[in-house]
Parts: sequence; C-alpha cells; structure tokens
Amino acid sequence: MKETTRIGIIICDRYRTCAGGKCLRAMRNREGAFSVYANINLELVGYTTCNGCPGGNIEYTGEEMVKNGVDVIHLATGMIVGYPPCPYIRTFIDFIANRYGVKVVVGTHPIPKKYIDLHTSLGTWSDSSWTPLIEPAMSDEETRKAYD
Repeated sequence: MKETTRIGIIICDRYRTCAGGKCLRAMRNREGAFSVYANINLELVGYTTCNGCPGGNIEYTGEEMVKNGVDVIHLATGMIVGYPPCPYIRTFIDFIANRYGVKVVVGTHPIPKKYIDLHTSLGTWSDSSWTPLIEPAMSDEETRKAYD
C-alpha cells in the first residue's frame, strides 16, 4: 500500500473566488510542486485563503489543518505569480513551519508561461532569494504553456 500525504493549500486572498482548478489538476497529475509526490497518495485536508494582507488567517488555518492531520502545507502558486508577489510569503513559511512543525512548500500548479514571461521582463524574481521559492512550481515549457 502506498504512503499517504495529507495536503493543505493556502491561496492568496486576491484569488479568493478561485475554484482551485489549476491547483487540484496539478495535484491529481503530480505536476508543478506536486511532482515530488509521484508515488505517494495525496489527500487534500484543507483549502483556504490567507484572508488578505497581512495574512490574518495564516495562524488559524494552520491550526485547523494540523488538527485535520496535514503533513505539508502548500502556499499556492498565485502567491508568487500575482503582482506584486506576496510580500509576507517568507513570514508565512517561517510562522507555519515553526508554530506547527509541518513542512511548507511554495507552489502548487506549475507557473504558467505568461507569468514567467511577465516577471522576467519586470525583474521580479531576479534576486537569487526568489530561486528556492519559485523552483518547486517550475516545470518544462510545454507544461507551463498548458497552465496559461
């Protein structure tokens, strides 16, 4: 029997009406940041927003997800591809990991090509500190185009 990893997803409140289609598709197809779970069963135990800047829901949603058995909390790709990218993302990572002792991954679905093109032209991710944040959601160009 395959191991099961329980996933929580927190999205940027700018996208609060998002139905989660790209995130759930990537989870089902093991694309983007979910590619590391190729041979593992995944169970979604929570999906919510940060509740807007400065992320007032991060404290409470993390606690709820942990109560529901979450193993890994993913901060959705929208937090890094929206403009501007989430200014609190590093704070969220540190808080969730330290407060709840769970792994935090930045990214869900692959970064769509149109966002790579935009942020490259703007120089948004040119600072090397962005590399580890965007890396989990990077994919090959064909996959990125499929998420445009």
